[in-house]
Amino acid sequence: MQTNLADFIKDSPEGQEAEAILRTCVHCGFCLATCPTYQLLGDELDSPRGRIYLMKQVLEGEPVTEKTQLHLDRCLTCRACETACPSGVRYGRLVDIGRGIVEKKVGRGLAAGAMRYALRQTLPKPGVFASLLKMGQSFRPLLPESMKDTLPAPVQGTRAAESWPPECHERKMLVLQGCVQPTLAPNINAAAARVLDKLGISLIRAANAGCCGAVSYHLNAQQEGLDYMRRNIDAWWPYVEMEDAGGGEGAGRVEAIIMTASGCGVTVKEYGHLLRHDPAYAQKAARISELTKDISEILEAETHALVPLLARLPSNASNTVKPRLAFHSPCTLQHGMRIRGVAEKILIAAGFELTYVPDAHLCCGSAGTYSILQPQLSQQLLKNKVSALESGDPTRIATANIGCLMHVQSGTSLPVEHWIEILDGILGDGGAPGSQNGYYE
Repeated sequence: MQTNLADFIKDSPEGQEAEAILRTCVHCGFCLATCPTYQLLGDELDSPRGRIYLMKQVLEGEPVTEKTQLHLDRCLTCRACETACPSGVRYGRLVDIGRGIVEKKVGRGLAAGAMRYALRQTLPKPGVFASLLKMGQSFRPLLPESMKDTLPAPVQGTRAAESWPPECHERKMLVLQGCVQPTLAPNINAAAARVLDKLGISLIRAANAGCCGAVSYHLNAQQEGLDYMRRNIDAWWPYVEMEDAGGGEGAGRVEAIIMTASGCGVTVKEYGHLLRHDPAYAQKAARISELTKDISEILEAETHALVPLLARLPSNASNTVKPRLAFHSPCTLQHGMRIRGVAEKILIAAGFELTYVPDAHLCCGSAGTYSILQPQLSQQLLKNKVSALESGDPTRIATANIGCLMHVQSGTSLPVEHWIEILDGILGDGGAPGSQNGYYE
């Protein structure tokens, strides 16, 4: 694509990155078939190719309007277009740059600005979020039906969440606590810790690490998002660089930083890129990104230890009926981190039958804060996703991201769980998949 960037942007790092991305686009249109909003709206400007044209105009100094902002706001940043693109267009980075520029030029109305500010001051802060959620649940009977449907029910399974194995193994890995997950589903990280404990790995938590920065960054408060990233790097760095008392190189350092929420994982894996121009953090950020792994990547690497555990499960007996499970692969997992089929293989090895899910590449409509800011489109996508997930008549639904989990659960009566909880449940009590023993009491 031919470009002629305006003076205000062309010599900046963002401008140079955006121009390089624009030049890779060849207008082929392969992205249209994979774009959820184009599928719903049929508007070229609500497709990746159309939005790229809009951003090109912005970067070349053309007038920017609220209509431009609307089409960019409607993008889920699911990055399915990146998976489909034969030219390797890094659309996700381009839309972050484009949205930031449009935000500065167009601004927001009072109500829209206040909503986004409230989200930034609530979701990334576990204490604030937990308090507000508890208050909302207390007043649930008084709320309108529309608000009741969006308010998560009080968390279950806190006993299991408190069952965190002691740090007793030589091998150690860090885990990101996250922001909303500790409140909404505290058992997920604990389940990961228990599974890794069985593989001879201690999962540890850094006290000062929190939100990965994605919420603020994708709401165009990009410097605020980068500050969250720096805080996590500061919290993790002593564990990454720690040496033993004898001064041995690398002794006692964690092997990896584990993500149990793919929405966080895709962001932390990009710390090195996002902070590459920060002289104080560039090198550290690159190292953090290098160490960051989704929990599925870790278990795949530990297959030699995991397979014998799974082989001993009663569910793997030849005469056992395999429970049917639908797996929803989050966009951040399959398109953002390009991890496909790994969790599914582990669940199959654990004795589950995975049902076929039509259009599995399409977004469920959660997409971070999208379900709050674009509720109509989000609900349409949710309805389609739930229909696809339920079409194979599963007994439960598994996923790999807290946002998807809560969003899909709001649209189905089937139980929706993180797949690592399901794996922990059957390894923990030795029962068959779907049993109601152990952590599923």
